[in-house]
Amino acid sequence: MKKTLTVALPDRVLKFIRGHRLITEGGKLVVAVSGGPDSVCLLHILLGLRDRLGITLHVAHLNHRLRGAESDADASYVAGLARKFDLPCTVERRDVKAYQKSRLLSLEEAAREVRYSFLAEVAEATGADSVAVGHTLDDHVETILMHLIRGSGTRGLRGLQPSSQLHFGKAALTVIRPLLEVSRKETAAHCRRYRLRPRLDTSNLSGSPLRNKIRQQLIPLLESYNPQVTDALLRTARIAADDLAILEEDALKLGRHLLKEQGDTVILDKENFSKLPAALQHHLLRSAIEKLLGNLMDIERRHIEEIMAALHKSAGKVVTLPDGLTFTIEYDRYLLGSDPAALSPFPSIENERDLQIPGTTALPGWHVVADVIKQKPVEEEGNIYTAYFDFDHTGDKLTMRPRRPGDRFQPLGMSQPKKLNEFMIDSKIPRAWRRRVPIVCSPEQVIWVVGWRIDERTKVTAATRKVLRLKTIKSAE
Repeated sequence: MKKTLTVALPDRVLKFIRGHRLITEGGKLVVAVSGGPDSVCLLHILLGLRDRLGITLHVAHLNHRLRGAESDADASYVAGLARKFDLPCTVERRDVKAYQKSRLLSLEEAAREVRYSFLAEVAEATGADSVAVGHTLDDHVETILMHLIRGSGTRGLRGLQPSSQLHFGKAALTVIRPLLEVSRKETAAHCRRYRLRPRLDTSNLSGSPLRNKIRQQLIPLLESYNPQVTDALLRTARIAADDLAILEEDALKLGRHLLKEQGDTVILDKENFSKLPAALQHHLLRSAIEKLLGNLMDIERRHIEEIMAALHKSAGKVVTLPDGLTFTIEYDRYLLGSDPAALSPFPSIENERDLQIPGTTALPGWHVVADVIKQKPVEEEGNIYTAYFDFDHTGDKLTMRPRRPGDRFQPLGMSQPKKLNEFMIDSKIPRAWRRRVPIVCSPEQVIWVVGWRIDERTKVTAATRKVLRLKTIKSAE
């Protein structure tokens, strides 16, 4: 990897910051400083550029408590560095191993999540616009290879970006990487030149984490095949970024018509989504997942492939994804979310409840209003939550409950009873909804599948003397 040093390092970093519009003049910037050469170099350069950028700086350091006295010494070094530069500093300790155990993550994943959560808190507390981290060109290359090994697709081949957003619930953290075109050799040289004496993280010498294996073993091996492999990987990343930009533009236009959000679920139009080229389907799926999760950290190419393989499966098929997400196939749409049943128009119904007839019965999320009238009024078009029955055939001992195994009824217009489950399938009631559909029963039979059909044997006829009207009304929880 050839790099010209004719331009001073701070000027190159300034050009990169301005070229990618990473910093807003007049804003506040949190600088994440681990104590290693990269982050110390970053802090020193930003300190020198502070007036030219018109920003104020705040140092942040997290003690992960993973290396005992060495971790404590790192924290002391960063605090001392901040004092030397007369900068405000936040240093905290977090129990990463306890977090790892509670979340069942790898140590590397746990450390990353705890670290960025801490940085988000510091940014919010200080009113900072963003957080600067010391990722270098070498980190960029290693990330490309990590994504390639994990099969993360075109997006992963872009590697690290100059700026990215991480989400923590509803909060978002903007992370900038001003050193992304600077090598580790250059950051180390900068620290030596200015006698900054950064700390050495001995865990980087371990051959255990994947990134260390890539750094210590894979890259030297690849260089034995192609001494310019780093340049080749960077070229691949640029091509991937260009291709992805075109896909993103097309997907954004399509997404307005094919995707909609309802609560914490993304709904995709099944017919039109199925007609798209596979590349656009992939991209829309990843974009939808990123919107729901805030990032794609745990989403690999294989997860997208599992969804793609299920697109033409029958309704009811569910693909389980990381972080509690599911992809559910319905009759005319796909649902991506953590609880597809939440899209049901019916509140959850758990137990059997007696209905007051005549009168009003209050249920969680519902009111059922029952009255007995002389004759059935003119039909209310489109009102699927009101039904009329021959009172002599239903009686006044009615209940409302969820469906049960073995339930049968005779749908209006049919000559023979059928299994309720078969009726729900034939009526294309989404599987996730079926447990929530209220069932009204007399002591003898099911008389109404609310929202769909009454029982043929309870319908109003010319011989009906009294009409029972049941009206289900949604109410606030």
